[in-house]
Amino acid sequence: MLNLYNILFLDIETVATSPQFENLSDRFKTLWEKKAKFLDKSGLLTPADLYQQAGIYAEFGKIVSIAVGYFTKEDNPKLRIKAFSNDNEKDLLKEFSSLISQKFDSESLRLCAHNGKEFDFPYLSRRLIINNLPVPEVLSLSGKKPWEIKHLDTMEMWKFGDYKHFTSLELLAAILNIESSKDDIDGSQVNEVYYGENDLERISEYCKRDVVVLAQVFLRLNQMPTLPKERITLL
Repeated sequence: MLNLYNILFLDIETVATSPQFENLSDRFKTLWEKKAKFLDKSGLLTPADLYQQAGIYAEFGKIVSIAVGYFTKEDNPKLRIKAFSNDNEKDLLKEFSSLISQKFDSESLRLCAHNGKEFDFPYLSRRLIINNLPVPEVLSLSGKKPWEIKHLDTMEMWKFGDYKHFTSLELLAAILNIESSKDDIDGSQVNEVYYGENDLERISEYCKRDVVVLAQVFLRLNQMPTLPKERITLL
């Protein structure tokens, strides 16, 4: 039976570790050049041109914002959304891990994200390892059988077993008549907003709105009514 109260909905926003390719160390320049060859089969783009994509790879990017949402146990459940944002990724990850360990029961907690199994969950785990931090039990896959992994993925839910199908959260929101989170920026603009505008607060607000959409989509996919705005709190 579905239990909304043990689910933590989340979204992460990532950027390249450096503002530009030229800022990388020689070692990482060489490594990115090798990566770039796989990204541009035409050979028309330079590693510097492709570096704007670096943020989506945990080896070349970092997390700058993590938004989470959860339903409160009330007669009329409410959705509470909070974001952790920090230029210092290690401190950001510590805050996130602390929330999980102190506020939730590790035995029952489940994580939910859109395309989370391919992106958010492994990215978080890799960056925790890179920052020499422990991986929380709910993110750890080591030694677990598939049915023991407590990860929910709205994209996987929408696939209905079709492994060739990719649907963005924005498209799902549109077809399910859920208000968009892209009224200001979208994911492709996060790197520029971070390095070009130095506006982490703007990224944080966008990240929170994405979690609202994620939770609403999750409700619809489980054939439950969405929440009205007055029952959603952005902290």
